[in-house]
This record gives sequence, C-alpha cells and structure tokens, in this order.
Amino acid sequence: MDITQFYQTFFEEADELLAEMEQLFLGLDLEAPDGEHLNAVFRAAHSIKGGAATFGFAALTDTTHLLENLLDRARHGELKLNTKMMDAFLETKDVLQKQLSAYRAGAEPEAGMVAEICAVLQQLALEAGGTPPAPPVIAAPPAPAPVAQPQAEPVAATERTLKVRFSKVSENDCKLLSEEMANLGQVTAQTQEEGSLTIWLKTGCDGNDVIAVCCFIIEAEQIDIHEEGAPAAPAQPVAAPQAEAAAPQPASQSAPAAAGAPAPAAAAVQNKESSSIRVDVEKVDQIINLVGELVITQSMLTQTASLLDPVVHERLLSGMGHLERNARDLQESVMSIRMMPMDYVFSRFPRLIRDLSAKLGKQVQLVTVGKETELDKSLIERIIDPITHLVRNSLDHGIEGPERRAYAGKDPVGRLTLSAQHQGGSIVIEVKDDGGGLVREKILAKALQQGMPVSESMPDEDVWQLIFAPGFSTAEAVTDVSGRGVGMDVVKRNIHEMGGHVEIASVQGKGTTIRIVLPLTLAILNGMSVKVGEEVYILPLNYVIESLQPLDKDVHSITADEHVMHVRGEYLALLELHKLFDVAGAVRVPTQGIAVIVQAEGTRFALLVDQLVGQHQVVVKNLETNYRKVPGISGATILGDGNVALIIDVAAVQRANRDKAAQRGQARPALVAAAAAAASRALEVAMAA
Repeated sequence: MDITQFYQTFFEEADELLAEMEQLFLGLDLEAPDGEHLNAVFRAAHSIKGGAATFGFAALTDTTHLLENLLDRARHGELKLNTKMMDAFLETKDVLQKQLSAYRAGAEPEAGMVAEICAVLQQLALEAGGTPPAPPVIAAPPAPAPVAQPQAEPVAATERTLKVRFSKVSENDCKLLSEEMANLGQVTAQTQEEGSLTIWLKTGCDGNDVIAVCCFIIEAEQIDIHEEGAPAAPAQPVAAPQAEAAAPQPASQSAPAAAGAPAPAAAAVQNKESSSIRVDVEKVDQIINLVGELVITQSMLTQTASLLDPVVHERLLSGMGHLERNARDLQESVMSIRMMPMDYVFSRFPRLIRDLSAKLGKQVQLVTVGKETELDKSLIERIIDPITHLVRNSLDHGIEGPERRAYAGKDPVGRLTLSAQHQGGSIVIEVKDDGGGLVREKILAKALQQGMPVSESMPDEDVWQLIFAPGFSTAEAVTDVSGRGVGMDVVKRNIHEMGGHVEIASVQGKGTTIRIVLPLTLAILNGMSVKVGEEVYILPLNYVIESLQPLDKDVHSITADEHVMHVRGEYLALLELHKLFDVAGAVRVPTQGIAVIVQAEGTRFALLVDQLVGQHQVVVKNLETNYRKVPGISGATILGDGNVALIIDVAAVQRANRDKAAQRGQARPALVAAAAAAASRALEVAMAA
C-alpha cells in the first residue's frame, strides 16, 4: 500500500497540533499548571509521534518521544515546571515545525538541529531526576547518521494480540482501516457488520499507537481496544510512571484522554471536529465562481422579467422573486465556507510577544478582542505579515521599558491590544499600544530633511500618514527588530492591494492606534452603480458616505480644471469621473450632476457622476488576470443586462489626486490648499459686502 497518499493529511493535522501545543504552553501557569492543559499538550505530542512513526519520519518520532516523556512526568507531578523548561519546550516546538517542513518538502531534517534539541531535552530530564529513556539515536553530539530506523520502537516491544473494534464506519473506512492494521502487524481474524469492523491484530504496538494511526481516518471515540487474554480495559494501558521511565521504548506511555473519556472541554472540541470535513480550497473557489455565475444569470433574468406585464406574468415574476432570494442565500452560505476566524491570526502573537519582550527587556501584556470575527481566507493569510510588522514596531518603539513607564506614572507592564470587528461590509482590525505615541515635531523634521512637501499647519492625520513614505524612519538607531516607519510603506501597499486602507490615531505619551479597514471578501461586494455618459461604474458602498446635487454657490474653482465643493463647513476636492476615465458625452457642469461623497485613507472628497443607478451586490472579476491592470480600477463585474461594469478603486483615485498635487510642487496636499483658497475667496466676498 502506498501510504504517501496520507502524507498531506498528516502534515495538516500535525500543523494544527503544533499550533495547539504552543498555545497550551503559553497558557500554562508554571506555579500551578492545569492538569487538563498538561494532558492536552501530552496528547498533541503523542499524536504527532504516532503519525510520524507510521510514516517513517524518524527524526520527528525521536524528538516528540523525548518531549512526550517529559510532559508525561510533568502531568503526573514528577517534575516541577520552570521558565527554563518552558523555553526548551517552545524551542522544541519550533524544531518540530522545521522538521515537519523538511518532510513536507521531501527532505530529511538537518541532523545537527535534531541532535541539539534532543540533547537539551535529555539534559532537562536528567536535571529533573530519574533516568530518561533515550531514543535509539542522538545520544550526544551530532553524528553523520543521527536518525534511527523508524521501526526500532515497534520491533523492540513485546508482541500481543489486540482485539480492535471500529464503530460507525463506512465501507471505505473499513477498507482503509484494514490496510492500516496490516501495516501495524499481522491480522489474524476479521469480522465486519453493518457500520462496524472488528480486527484481531498480532502486533508489537500498544493501543495508543493503534489509535494514533487510525485517528487520521476516524475519531478516537469510534475505536475500542482490548488485549486478548487480558481483562477488558479502556484503550489506554495505565502503567506506572516509574516503570515507564525505565523502559527503553514508548509503547507503554499512557494517554488517558487519547482513547478514554475526554474532559468536558476536550469532548466539545472532538465533537466539533467530528462534524467538520476537509475540503481543498480550489474546490471551494470553484463553487464560489459557479455561484457567482448563477447570481449573474439570475440578475439577467430578473432584469428581463421586469419588462413583462405583472398581471399577465404574475406567477413568473413571483418565481423570479423566490429565485432571487434563494440565490442570495446560497451566495452568502457559500461565501461563509471561505470565512475564517481572526483567531487564526491572533493566536500566533502570544509567542512572538513573549520572546520579543524578553529580548527587549520589556514587560508586555497582550489583549485580544473579537477573535471570533471572520474574514475571507484569501485575505486572512495576507494580513498576517502586515500585522506582525505593526506588532513588532509597537513592542520595539511604541511601548517603553518598565523604568521609563514607571517614571511617567504608567503601569510598568505595557499593554498591546489586537482587536477585530465588523463595520458594515468591512472588517476593522486595530493594533493599539499604550506607549509613548508618535512625536509630531520629530516626524515633520524628518520629512523636511528628506525633502517631502510638509508644513507646520498640517493636521495630525496627514502628519501620521508620512510614516508610510518609503524609507521614512525617525528611529535614532536601526535595530534588528524594527524601526517605526521602516517597511511601513510595504505594510500600506499590501493593505491597499487587498482593497483596504490604514488609519492612524496617536497621542504623545498615551499611545498609538493603527486601524486597518478591509473588505470582508474580495469575491463579492455591495456596490452603488453610477452612470457617467453611457458608461456604468461601481462604487464600493463601504467608501460611500452620502450623495447630493451640488448647488452653484457651493462649487468653487481652484484652477481651470480643479474644483472644490463646500459641504456643511468643509471644503472637499471635487473629482470629475469623466475626466479621470476620459468618458465622452458626460455631464460637464457640476450642478447638473450628482456628487457622491466618499472617504478613503482618512480623506473625504467628492466624485462627480451623471446619475445614480442603484445599489446591489456584485460578483468581482479580477481585471488584471483577465485583461491588464488599469489605474483607478480594482476589478470588473457583469451587470444584469450582460454588460461589463468597472469597479472604481476609490483609494487609488484619492492617491492619484494627492500625487498630482505633489507633482505641481504644492507645499500642502490638494485638499488643504483647495480649502484654504476657497475660504480666502469667501472672506473677500464677505468683506466686499
């Protein structure tokens, strides 16, 4: 049997177990560790070891075996956990991750790395007292061939006959389980009934090893194991820890929760997992694309049906209404499959903050809010790096050291908050620290030094945005951790590519909050369709604030081709879409069109269009993949009449306008200059009157 077909499943399971292991380690109270937490981390190590042994991943098997022994002694109260031991456990987790990556790439892990971490674990066991069982490899310094034969453990074990009963299994499961049992030993007998399979297995493995292997096919609670000739007992053999420590093989390791009755919390997790199914992302994407096409077809039918007589075609129109509702529900249900909780992102930061704060000599408390908030998988994986950069900046240059905080009257322990929440059709992610905050004067001085167009009268919001300029940094010394501003342009660019924007709020001495606003998904959006000439464009609704018809007294000319509009005491730049996209036959006089007030990257401005068509959900098609990148356009969609409409990239339009102003050598951004000019003209009129 070719067991390589199960490699991917093992790698995915092991990744999840390692992530769970790290979280459990970080959550342990070293003074009074929770017994269930210790049991859970032991089970994770045991499961990885069992799977690794099955596939012949010897280095992974040996390392987890040593870790498992220490964890087993800890959960039985035989050794006292301390900071040094926890550092070693976390380092072991990192090594296991590297080993897993090597096997995933079809290579063997680096021998020296394996030998080094195994030596650390063995030394810990010796310091804790007792004689740790050494694996058949890596006894001391690195050797040319430090990896033992994968089958060393099972062969050394005593052979016994196990009666293994699998319940609630399908025909396909029975076939796979039979093949797995044959790989573990000699199948002496086998019976199969509807929904169950019983196998008598002569093997050197114990019940826990059997469970570890079979859990890649079915759940642990579906397995019941008894040793022939021995009294009926739960799947796990309960051996004395002392006897276990003296044995050279891990076959008698106890794993109560792996096969016995799990604790209530663990049982809830198992029940949740048993009701889930692994599906390749490409299959989900294919379904989403098909549902998108279905929605487009439904929209076309609805538009055609709207021309029919409602009395004559009452039943048809009623059916079209039901179809529209069902298509919308189907679309939302399918989209929810791709949604993942933000905990997937937040869960990797406790370890980062623990290690980095220790390196910097700081004390930092992490607070997470809204971990259950969901975001599209394609976005959630791309947002990890930008948030990581922001967190490292906050730790290095935002939060002060304990002495400095105490001198300023603050709690010596800094506070870093990661939060996520839904706002309309967007998700808002915040990275907030209670550190020293941004220093306005320092940023302006650095900007002037680099020749950037700034002025003392710039509002704080514009000053904070300067740190996103390429190569901008106010750090007095470059560190190996971060520099506030170094790389921030990459953060902003990545977020823009995801259709989002970044906002900054900071108070000197109080802290800094960086807000990332992203669309919930890139596959579908709520949009407002607007008409310019004979062209129809889509404005994402999450940018739109309001729409109104400009009055002649509110529109002011700045140059021959630039205007601003006065809206409730504020002067907004008025950008005419027909000029941006060179559309013929459009309304040229602002008072004859509609001004749509939008906000992007903390800046409000107005877009002039001919008319508003309506609001609806649109299926986003990637324009760059199917055609080429177009400035000011983020994608395209197909309308109900079959025509293609372009989706406007509001943030890109705002940036283009700002860059245009900078190229003209203005000392201030276009919006500020326009507001000043309009205010001056209004003052002149008032004085003349």
